[in-house]
Amino acid sequence: MAEVVKNKFGTLVGWNRTTANTMGRDLEGIKRIAYNDIVDKQNAYGANKYPVGREEMNYKAEASIELYQEEVRGLMASLKPGDRIQDIAPFDITVEYELPSGVILRDRISNCEFTNNGVDVKQGDGSIVTEFKLLCSHIDWNTI
Repeated sequence: MAEVVKNKFGTLVGWNRTTANTMGRDLEGIKRIAYNDIVDKQNAYGANKYPVGREEMNYKAEASIELYQEEVRGLMASLKPGDRIQDIAPFDITVEYELPSGVILRDRISNCEFTNNGVDVKQGDGSIVTEFKLLCSHIDWNTI
């Protein structure tokens, strides 16, 4: 009979062990960060109905971030009057995940720029959170 493994992974990494840093500071007013990258691939066909190889197209990275209004205002305070958050020069975001063992895993989202700004708040909301789409060049996974 096979041995049953209980609690195989131990304490899992969650939001409480995640840190996002950009422009020289940890983001404290962050509610969410999402990022991924894609390499489109497809089968290449030749003389018969079966693929003869694979084609690899362009790489694409995507990212978005949700920030509390107070964090947005902190970022805006570093700008000249009249500048918009979309005017911030490209920046990297380093996301760290601390394992219970103390080991830190890092991903780097490179050359980010804000592409939108806005506010969506209604009666009953206890906070104002804005989702920002980020234009980024690439993601380095598991960096040092």
